Amino acid sequence: MTSPAATGVAQRGPELAGQTVVVIGGSSGIGLETARHARAEGADVVITGRNPDGLRQAAQEVGAQRTAAFDATDAASLKRFFQDLPGPIDHVMVTAGGPTYGSLLEMDAAQVREAMSDRITLGLEVARSAAGKMRPGGTLLLMGSTGARRIGHGNGIASAAFAALPPFVAALALELAPVRVNLIAAGFVDTPLSASLLGGQLEERRNELRTTLPIGRVVGPADVAALAVHIMTNTALTGATYDIDGGEQFV
Repeated sequence: MTSPAATGVAQRGPELAGQTVVVIGGSSGIGLETARHARAEGADVVITGRNPDGLRQAAQEVGAQRTAAFDATDAASLKRFFQDLPGPIDHVMVTAGGPTYGSLLEMDAAQVREAMSDRITLGLEVARSAAGKMRPGGTLLLMGSTGARRIGHGNGIASAAFAALPPFVAALALELAPVRVNLIAAGFVDTPLSASLLGGQLEERRNELRTTLPIGRVVGPADVAALAVHIMTNTALTGATYDIDGGEQFV
C-alpha cells in the first residue's frame, strides 16, 4: 500500500480543533451554515439568535455546544452573554441584523442615524464585550455587502451605510490587535432573509443571476461559510474586506 507521504498527498486535520466559534445570529442562513462548517473543522460552536425555538433546532442540526436567545442590539444582553461564557473563545462572527432600504427623502433624522450606525454600533459593542474573552490571533468577523456599492433608487441609504464598514473594520483591527478583525462583503446570497425580502420575485432573481453571473450559479450560504472559516484559520488576515458575490458587482 502506498502511503500518503509517498504519493505527495497530505492528510489534513480539522483546522479549528480545540477552538471555540461564536456566531451572533446563528440560527439560520449564513450564520447557521458558518456554524456547521466550523463544527466540521473541529470547533466548539456557540450560536445566538432571537427566536428560542429556531435556535434549539439550529443547535441540534450543527451540534452546538451552547446557545443563547437574546436581541444582539441590546448592549446589556450582549455584554451579559459574553460574561457568562465559561471559557475563552477564538472567533466571533456577526450575521445579525439586516440592511435598511427606502427613500432618503422619506426618512427622518432618527431613521438616518439608525440606518447609518446600526451595523457599526453592533460590531463595536460585540468587540467591547468579546475582547476580554478572545484569544490572540482569533478574529471578529462582520458582514457587509457588495450589492449596495451600486447606487440605485432601491438601495436608498444602504449604499452609504455599507460603505462605512471597510474603514471601520480596518481601524478596529488596529485597536483590537492581536485579535483580528475582518469584513465579508457579500452580494445576493440565497438565504431565508433573501426570500423574505423578495417574496414572489425570488425565483426570478435566482434565474437572472444564473444567466448573468460569471460563475453561472447563485451564491449560497455554504460559499460564504467556507470563506468565513478560511478567514478564521488564516492568522495573517486582518483589517481587510473580502468580496464574495460571484462577480455580481461587475455585471
